[in-house]
Amino acid sequence: MNRRVWTLLPLTALLAGCGYSGLYDTPLPGGADLGDHPYRVTAEFADVLDLVPQASVKVNDVPVGRVERIELAADNKTALVHLAVNGSVAVPAEARAELGQSSLLGEKYVQLVAPPNGTGRLADGAVISKERTNRSPEIEEVLGALSLLLNGGNLGQLQSIVRELNSAMTGNEAQIRSFLSSVDSVVGTLDGQRDRIVKAIDAINRLSAAVAAQRDDLATALDHLAPGLQVITQQRDQLTSMLRSLDALSTVAVDTVHKTRADLVADLQQLAPILGKLAETGAKLPIAVQYLATYPFTDYAANAIKGDYFNSDIRFDLDLSGLVRALTAGNQPLIQVPSPVSPPKPVPLPLPSQPVPQRKPGGTLLDLLGSLLGGGR
Repeated sequence: MNRRVWTLLPLTALLAGCGYSGLYDTPLPGGADLGDHPYRVTAEFADVLDLVPQASVKVNDVPVGRVERIELAADNKTALVHLAVNGSVAVPAEARAELGQSSLLGEKYVQLVAPPNGTGRLADGAVISKERTNRSPEIEEVLGALSLLLNGGNLGQLQSIVRELNSAMTGNEAQIRSFLSSVDSVVGTLDGQRDRIVKAIDAINRLSAAVAAQRDDLATALDHLAPGLQVITQQRDQLTSMLRSLDALSTVAVDTVHKTRADLVADLQQLAPILGKLAETGAKLPIAVQYLATYPFTDYAANAIKGDYFNSDIRFDLDLSGLVRALTAGNQPLIQVPSPVSPPKPVPLPLPSQPVPQRKPGGTLLDLLGSLLGGGR
């Protein structure tokens, strides 16, 4: 008896020193091979159902690891599932963790699902957040939903809907087929414009963010908008009268334009070359207009006007040699000499209407003057 007791005591001490916690520390037969250098990953689940330690960890339904332990997070709402994965298995850093079931009444396991364009790799100590974890529905939940549908649900209404659909589709197969073809074409077009649609949605998102940032200003504007609308309401009669007057004015203006259309078109056609020349001047025209106000001085001369007097310092360049060079540099003469012309033809004198009086012999000087002046003695 004493020998048996002394034999059990060391065995009990050995088990206590190794931290033996039951069958959970015993690997399941046929489990995944962790290799020599496995890495640990922690997955956060909102609900782990009846998942137990030593359950399988799979990638593409192939066991690559096992569940080491399950514990409750500090918030008392999240389950932390610690996974051990074979070091030779590469899993993208954005991988999801889903809780699945091997069969209808089979064991639970953790499935690591890689995204389509996953990058990076899960490292030792990585955490899969709760946003990237999920679980499959339980058979009890499926049966409960089916029972609700069959017993207290809308199965009778579903039968009526199916019957009405059959009645509506009977004899309209061609139209329905054409409609489905159109829907397929529309969906294909939308799929081809997917990048633009995404850009438009992103632009709307940025616009919404900008509007949200200006929420206080918008609220203030809306608060001040009510008095303005009230004033418009008070002046409704005046606004209506103004719009009626504008309508009458537009009628007269349209009639005038129709009647003077030819003249107006001609004026615009004649105005086109002028506008073209103005456009050709470019930036020179504003500068010329700027100098026009202070001609013949530059625009800086306006700075010299102080009240009712004008300060100026004028320098005249009277370099005669420069003036001579400037005057003689051109090809035209300084003084335009008129070209020689032929002398005008003599104009014939008109014949007198009265005969010339005959000079009397022996006349005096007074007689000569009288004959020249048209008189006589």
